[in-house]
Amino acid sequence: MTAATAANLPGSIQTADDARRVCSAIRATFSALRAAVGETIVGHRDVVDLLLAAILADGHVLLEGPPGLGKTLLVRTLASTLDLSHGRLQCTPDLMPADVLGTTIVDEEPGTGRRRFRFRQGPIFHQLLLADEVNRATPKCQAALLEAMQERSVTIDGDTTALPRPFFVLATQNPIEQEGTYPLPEAQLDRFLLKIDIGYSNRSELSEILDRTTGTSVRHQEALVDGTFIEAAQALLRKVVVAPHVQDMVVRLVLATHPESEHAPSWIASDILHGASPRAAQAIIATARVAAVVDGRFAVSARDVRAVSVPAMHHRIVRTFEAETHGRSAASIIERLISEVPRFALEEAMGG
Repeated sequence: MTAATAANLPGSIQTADDARRVCSAIRATFSALRAAVGETIVGHRDVVDLLLAAILADGHVLLEGPPGLGKTLLVRTLASTLDLSHGRLQCTPDLMPADVLGTTIVDEEPGTGRRRFRFRQGPIFHQLLLADEVNRATPKCQAALLEAMQERSVTIDGDTTALPRPFFVLATQNPIEQEGTYPLPEAQLDRFLLKIDIGYSNRSELSEILDRTTGTSVRHQEALVDGTFIEAAQALLRKVVVAPHVQDMVVRLVLATHPESEHAPSWIASDILHGASPRAAQAIIATARVAAVVDGRFAVSARDVRAVSVPAMHHRIVRTFEAETHGRSAASIIERLISEVPRFALEEAMGG
């Protein structure tokens, strides 16, 4: 299969047939990417789907899970299926901001011996950046990613340079190794469109992993999608219909995380100290649009919103000490909210 380009997508959406063609083209490409990643990654289909949805929604992703579950391999495999420049940043406590952004060096011209300053770009100038074990970098180094993730630009010595588009940061972190780690601040967590938790494999998946990794076969992926297709798909996905009542669901859900809000249930004050930001609502809508199109529809439903709300929100709330001590995870709090927000309950009863 040759890499999908913008030519595979309709230039605009004027009719229902155009919408169907957009859904068909994006869905076919999504399925091809899922299958290609699945040739290397065993199981974790929900994780792969969310990661691909974030790419099409133009967002960054934070992958969290215990060591050895293939977080880095997943990102590397995805990078091999995308015709994008990609770089890797191995985060360690001695990493410096210049190792992320780049630095100015002195060059000597051959022959003349004249010296001149030249800026050597860091790995941030790739279209896809793997920030491996991002919580092992110091806060100063973590902060070097903030402008790039939000503004898609880098400012060095007063000069601002735009990053290549599309641009994604796919970061991994380990939740159980506390030695030598620096938890990401709320402001940086909020810049990740999704936070995806990766769990352990089941019996059959672990057996398949052993077959693939201890045998002699070696899989090589080819690039299936280029940057022009991704950008064109992102533009078309922003036109997917979000009905007023569906948008109101998202608004109510986000406001329900604010203890002082009239939309918050009575129990929320004991579980949430600080609620989700407006970026949470933006992340839900953007990712739900992808979920709808992959399902063959050009309108977002309550089912799409429910499917993406936990990874879009659980890293954007701050739990109370009581919730932490009683073992109530951020994900379980969001899941409870979803079941109690009035419009979600109504849609569930109607089968929406």
